[in-house]
Amino acid sequence: MPKMVLLAEYLSLNGVDLSEYTRKGELAVEVEEKDVTNYASAGWKELLGGLKSGELGIEFLQDVAATKIDSIMWPLLGTVVPFEVRLSNAVVGTSNPKYTGSVLIKEWKPIEGSVGDEASVGVSYPTSGAVVRATA
Repeated sequence: MPKMVLLAEYLSLNGVDLSEYTRKGELAVEVEEKDVTNYASAGWKELLGGLKSGELGIEFLQDVAATKIDSIMWPLLGTVVPFEVRLSNAVVGTSNPKYTGSVLIKEWKPIEGSVGDEASVGVSYPTSGAVVRATA
């Protein structure tokens, strides 16, 4: 059975490689379920897929120094930007597909945490438009 350990996930927002700040990245896509059950369904529920949507969840290690993650993300607040994620920062291919699309930067948390915690930022961005999987 194949196994994989995430050691070098790749994350880019707005064309900027943010992998060095990224501790966790999750891309989830889903489709609405639409109930089309009728009397001819013989007592079984019937479903069709509706609208698709996605969400990009990220945990960054915070850095507020000039040109670092806080200064990169702050100006993007409220904008729709392109993203790319891969399981590895290696070359895109059949064993390392890339997922691309656009996300709405709907939040940023300049300060988050408790006494003694590392400075990290957890955010979640909804996709806007299609999410595409590619191997080239």
